[in-house]
Amino acid sequence: MSLPLFVHTWRSHQVRLLLVSLGLAIWGFMLPVVYGSYGSQFNAIMESGLFPEEFARFGGGDIFSLPGAIALSFIHPIAICLTSVFAIGFSSAAVAGERQRGTLEVALARPVSRRTFYLTLLAAALTFIGVNMAALLAGSIAGSWFAGVEAQLAVGKLPLLWLNGVLLFGALAAIGLAASVSFDRLAPAVGVTLGTVLVMYVFQVLGSFWPKAERLQPYSLFHYLQPKAILTGGGDPLDGIVLAAVLGGAILWALYVFPRRDLAAPS
Repeated sequence: MSLPLFVHTWRSHQVRLLLVSLGLAIWGFMLPVVYGSYGSQFNAIMESGLFPEEFARFGGGDIFSLPGAIALSFIHPIAICLTSVFAIGFSSAAVAGERQRGTLEVALARPVSRRTFYLTLLAAALTFIGVNMAALLAGSIAGSWFAGVEAQLAVGKLPLLWLNGVLLFGALAAIGLAASVSFDRLAPAVGVTLGTVLVMYVFQVLGSFWPKAERLQPYSLFHYLQPKAILTGGGDPLDGIVLAAVLGGAILWALYVFPRRDLAAPS
């Protein structure tokens, strides 16, 4: 890894990282507060039978328990959009964007190999995501204390939940970087990454609402993010193994493709 490139990447994105982390912290704060204020009312409405049981779930999260509310804060589109700033936006543009602007050759002209260049960007992406997940959990902890439901929070499980989130969004970032090193233009790199994420997200959410679509969920990486199960002591180690395998596979693809690419002058 190139330390000067890593530091430069962090300096270039520090304001964006601060804003995204602040947004995630605020979002993480809100869901426990909503649960503490209205969770019993929502639960009574669902138990009345006015709505189908499937409506009580959204991608594995709910508003009827603190673990469910925290799970909802992870899988809700607001959290996905904020985290995707780095998991999709940064990773997809990291190489393909430089290539499109014609500045990649300048960066690679310095004494840094393509593998080192890629691994440094990967390390930056993973640390950005790690900070994002920490901010989301910090907001959840603060919201739980504010709502007076902190006794229901399994604090000892939070590091494992942080790791589960980092593995999921890290795998998405690795897919984005793999696409980024495979194309000369930003549009196809973003398109492949964003399309993959959207399809997997639809699989997970659709399967949570429609029992006949549950068979699609194992094909979604979001299926292996299980905040509620982790916080209630029922997490499956296989979830982390699957995410780590996808992360490793994307890294191997990029390490194989990028050094072998012929980077002609941009047109």
